Amino acid sequence: MRRSIFIALTLVAIMQAGAQTAITLNEKTVYQTIENFAASDCWNTEYVGRYFSDANREQVARWLFSTETDANGNPLGIGLSSWRVNLGAGSTAQGADSGIEDETRRVDCYLQADGTYDWTRCPGQQYFMAKAKEYGVNDFVLFSNSAPVYFTKNGKAHCDASTGDANLMDDKYDNFAEFLATTAKHFADNGYNITHISPVNEPSWEWTSGQEGSHWTNECIACLTRELDKSIAKRNLTTKIIIPEACAYNTLYQEGSEMQIDAFWNSENTATYVGNLQSLAPIVASHSYWTVGTNYELQNIRSAAKAEADKYNLKIYQTEWSMLENAPSAKAGFPEGGYSKATPMDVALYMAKIIQSDLTIGNVASWSYWTATARSQWEHKNRFLLIRLNAEGETTYESYQPMTGNGMVSDDYNLWVLGNFSRFIRPGYKRIGMTGADEMNGLLGSSYLSPDGKNLVCVVVNMGYDARSITLGDDSRNLNGCVVNKYVTDENHKLAHDKEIPAYSPEASYSVAPRSVTTFTIDMTESVLRGDVNADGAVDITDANVLVNIVLGRDTAEHYGKRAYVCGGTTVDVSDINAVINIILA
Repeated sequence: MRRSIFIALTLVAIMQAGAQTAITLNEKTVYQTIENFAASDCWNTEYVGRYFSDANREQVARWLFSTETDANGNPLGIGLSSWRVNLGAGSTAQGADSGIEDETRRVDCYLQADGTYDWTRCPGQQYFMAKAKEYGVNDFVLFSNSAPVYFTKNGKAHCDASTGDANLMDDKYDNFAEFLATTAKHFADNGYNITHISPVNEPSWEWTSGQEGSHWTNECIACLTRELDKSIAKRNLTTKIIIPEACAYNTLYQEGSEMQIDAFWNSENTATYVGNLQSLAPIVASHSYWTVGTNYELQNIRSAAKAEADKYNLKIYQTEWSMLENAPSAKAGFPEGGYSKATPMDVALYMAKIIQSDLTIGNVASWSYWTATARSQWEHKNRFLLIRLNAEGETTYESYQPMTGNGMVSDDYNLWVLGNFSRFIRPGYKRIGMTGADEMNGLLGSSYLSPDGKNLVCVVVNMGYDARSITLGDDSRNLNGCVVNKYVTDENHKLAHDKEIPAYSPEASYSVAPRSVTTFTIDMTESVLRGDVNADGAVDITDANVLVNIVLGRDTAEHYGKRAYVCGGTTVDVSDINAVINIILA
């Protein structure tokens, strides 16, 4: 009996190992347009740009912004298409008196105490702005955590018991707005496309220590937004305002929280409504924190946020995430034992699951990582970084020495997993329908079509511990002969290009490694409209008639090339005729 059970289980395992998962794309089903993938320059890019060697800081810039490849087709960087720049409040000049213990989280300010501007400040940040522009980034966001210390109630860049609704003096809202708009105008005049200003950050938090930050009520945010709208208009800037940089998706809609979407975009809320302002973008900005620990949170909270945004025709930008919170549940695919047992690749893989959930369930148009560069400390592993930093001379994974010398830089799995998305899903690509990869703890995928319709991108995350075999199909096109490229990030690869992928055919099988993120790109330059056998640009009854004549021997498939093989394969038969009829009737 036991032997029979063992044989049965073995046969099941063999059958499962050989089974293929069919992934089908549908270009007629179109979701959001992807506007960018981004990261922020907090906190250590100032140190990298100022103190590190030319070779090391150039390496960081290449990893973040390059879209070039080496001789084997391996990407040299992840091609970020947006760069978020922190506008400091002046805590650096205050030193230890700032109340911010970690000096790397103190930030300089362009505005000086006498009201003048010193544009030589923040040279490290400005270095990376320049490198981003040099590599082709054309989308820069200026974001603020705190008003300049000259305008705050307590003279600090963070809150205390005295600061109340917001750490900004009641008569300084216009001054703060002028600072933000002046800075945007300066950089715009110097050739940077400042697409957005984000004036507040995670307003729900008290921000009493640790970094620059301020609590803001909805009323305070609305007041500042109105003033900033005036300052932008006065300078004839095309820059738009994005708010509220919510700490989590559920604060956007959930009763008992700030309900920020309703507050700012429902005209009945006269005290906080700002949806009619010329400079306010129709975008709700939120962070992906505190809502990622379970599959329920990943699915239900994002779908609820999307539904609320849809009421007001708003896009959602996910503007900040790193693995801040408690370890995700093992039931959601994170390793048993949490962070102590997780490898850097485990962290990166779960990030990929979050990105897929934000894109496919939250329908976000932009996705941004928090700290592009950081040190690993206090056994946090790679939870807060794309690129790991060490001080000069350190030989350990973690770093605690001052960052004021020629430090060392290391690329992390997080970098390349984000690159599985950012390097290939370019601004203007549209997410399209995809079936066959919607397993929250297995294969989880999404697909995208370029604006010119010539390139398909499919990103597949395999959360499982077994390799999977997939086929790719497109309901809208005949892809026979199209060039397919494959890029893999797993424990042994960092966005590695697989050069052995054959040209597309419906029968082609593609492997997806266990615990991996795999991007497939399909060059459809030579593709044809599926079912358009006679190449007249439409699928109609004349195409079906051509196939009938081929099947009856009155015509030959050679006259029509690969267009005749609607279902793929090597012969034309009744299945091809039925496929055309189904396309016509769809």
